[in-house]
Amino acid sequence: MLDEYISNKFDECVRTNEEDNGSLIGLPFPYTVPSVADRFQEMYYWDTYFANKGLIICNKTEQAKNNVDNVIYMVEKFGYMPNGNRTHYLKSSQPPFLSLMVLDIYKEIGDKEWLSGAVSTLEKEYSFWMNRRGTVTGLNRYGCNPEQPGYDGMADALEGRIGVKTGLKTDEEKAEHFIACCESGWDMTPRFEFKAFEYLPICLNSLMYALESNMAYFNSELGNAEAQLWKRLAENRAKLMRELMLDKDGIFLDYNFADKKFSPIFSAASAYPLFCGLASNEEAASLKDKLVSELETDYGVLACAKNNFPGKYQWNYPNGWAPLQYITVWGLYKYGFKADALRIAEKYAALVEKNFEATNNLWEKYNVVEGTVNTNNEIFKMPPMIGWTAGVYLSCKRLIKGNKDQ
Repeated sequence: MLDEYISNKFDECVRTNEEDNGSLIGLPFPYTVPSVADRFQEMYYWDTYFANKGLIICNKTEQAKNNVDNVIYMVEKFGYMPNGNRTHYLKSSQPPFLSLMVLDIYKEIGDKEWLSGAVSTLEKEYSFWMNRRGTVTGLNRYGCNPEQPGYDGMADALEGRIGVKTGLKTDEEKAEHFIACCESGWDMTPRFEFKAFEYLPICLNSLMYALESNMAYFNSELGNAEAQLWKRLAENRAKLMRELMLDKDGIFLDYNFADKKFSPIFSAASAYPLFCGLASNEEAASLKDKLVSELETDYGVLACAKNNFPGKYQWNYPNGWAPLQYITVWGLYKYGFKADALRIAEKYAALVEKNFEATNNLWEKYNVVEGTVNTNNEIFKMPPMIGWTAGVYLSCKRLIKGNKDQ
């Protein structure tokens, strides 16, 4: 019943808006928004990767490709993919999942002419992250685009919102860091201690490694000599990440390159080196033990381990988010930790089903300690969702079924 519900709701989440309309940026193809009604009536960047997983499982690959083509369009238009297709979202991007979206679609359609165009666009996105979000370390950070219209007003507005959302007194500097947190997708989180510009995030740099690795693969598929260059870029990034972001126990962590210290908050972002395939087998084993012991609950994976950082954050304990379940499950599965991956997948699928039975909705996040929708929220009431929760749920169910059928 839930599978049919999701398939129908995906259709209700398709919007068409070819021309700009107020703050809404027009897109050339129909696009998927995260929620059927009310809030979130735009196409968002990293949400789309996880929603596409569900669309493909529901045999809606054409719509998944439309979504990717819209992201490609926006990168070509702006030089990067904004947070979403609103003018006020031009202030920042979101985690760079485009190369992974392109990979998914290429696996489905096998169109090398389409892939060649996508590779050209990915080169532009890569330049954005290296030129606008690079650091002296050679690795990348999240940031913001102060030259974009509406940035000044957004910073002023966010200054007030931070106090409401976290209970903390704030200032303009914290507001700027909040915009960088928006770019991380983790808005808000204690991971960066209100110093987001000074942090090398493990999620971002893992995704940049994936981008470089995927570009090596794509160029190889196209018979381009650049494949070896991209392979060397990925290898160099992995080397730098081990030098700066790997602790004495073999755990990849967010790293403050200004203060030369690791973040005091352990989070599910540490699963990204597994998901993106950059961890060695020994590092993977250490990461698995740490993730399972500190983040796994009866209902899935926490965003962050329990901590005493002051304030209230939605990307923190006791909340669990769909994308982090997916990153952790598939990261563990990729390295052969199938029992752990399947156990977490089963917990999350059961959590979604339990709350769907109680509320007749899917939700953007869950309390994975209680197994409820009693979550730490932003200043807005949590909306019912379809998007990434649907995609991750269907992916978990497919993984579970596939292993039972073996």
